[in-house]
Amino acid sequence: MQRAHVGGVDLEYTVEGVGEPVVLVHAGAVADFFAPLVGPLARSGRFRVVHYHRVGYGGSSRPGDGDAGMAQQARQCQALLHQLGIDRAHVVGHSSGGLIATQLALDAPEVVGTLALLEPVDLEVPSAAVFGQQALGPAFQRYATGDREGAVDAFMRGVCSPDYRPLLDRVLGPAAFQQAVTDADTFFGAEAPAGMQWHWDQVDPSRLSQPLLAVVGADSDTISPVSTEGHEVLLRRFPQAEPYVLPGATHLLQLQNAEDLGAALIDFFDRHPLNQRP
Repeated sequence: MQRAHVGGVDLEYTVEGVGEPVVLVHAGAVADFFAPLVGPLARSGRFRVVHYHRVGYGGSSRPGDGDAGMAQQARQCQALLHQLGIDRAHVVGHSSGGLIATQLALDAPEVVGTLALLEPVDLEVPSAAVFGQQALGPAFQRYATGDREGAVDAFMRGVCSPDYRPLLDRVLGPAAFQQAVTDADTFFGAEAPAGMQWHWDQVDPSRLSQPLLAVVGADSDTISPVSTEGHEVLLRRFPQAEPYVLPGATHLLQLQNAEDLGAALIDFFDRHPLNQRP
C-alpha cells in the first residue's frame, strides 16, 4: 500500500481501476473489511477505487488525541481525496464508516457525489440498549481487563455472527484477525467512544441531498434487530434513500456476498453519475 500524510496523520491506501472515483470507508475492528469489494468495482472498467486504512488501522498512524472522531476522520478522508487529485467521488461507508461517510457529505457536500451506507451504526433504535448489553458489553468488558483478543472475538460474534471466524480467515486470511487485535486500542479505546457521541437525530435531512443507497443484510436480523431497525429509520429520515437488501448476508456483508453487493453499487453509481450535479 502507498502512504499519504494528510491532516497530521499518515494513511495507507491503494488505488485500483479507472473511471469515476469511488472511496471505501471501512467499518471498525477489521481494517480490510472492504478488500473483497475492490476487485468487483475495479474490474468493471468504470471506477477508480480508493481503498484506505483509516487512522489507527493497519499501517496507518496510531490516533492522537481527537484524531479518531467522526468529524476528524471525515476531514482526513477529504484530505486524502484532495491529495489524490479527486474533487468528487462516490462514497461508500460500512458500519462506523457510514458515520464518517455521512459526516463527509454534511461537511463537504461538493466532494460527495453519491452516498452508499452499509448498515451504518445507529444506537438510537429501540433495540439498541439490549444489543449494547448483550453484544457490545461483553466485548468492552474484556477489553477493560486487557484481553484484546477476547474483546475482538466477542465483538465480532455479537455484531456480525457467532461463526464469523472461518469466513474471516477464508476471505481475508488469518492475519486479518491478528491485525484486528493489534488495532483493538484504536477501536475500543478511541473510535467507539467517539462514535457514541455522533447522533443521527442531529443530522438535518435537508443538508443531505446526495443520492443515497441504504444497504442491509437479508440475514442481519438473525443476529440482532438493530441493523434492520436502523435501515428502516434511514429510509424514513431521508426521502431520497433507495433500499437494497443484500442476499445471504449479515453485518459481514461484502465478506459474504461481494458479487451481489458490487453489482448493486455499480448499478447505483451508473444511475447517478458524478457529472450529474444537483
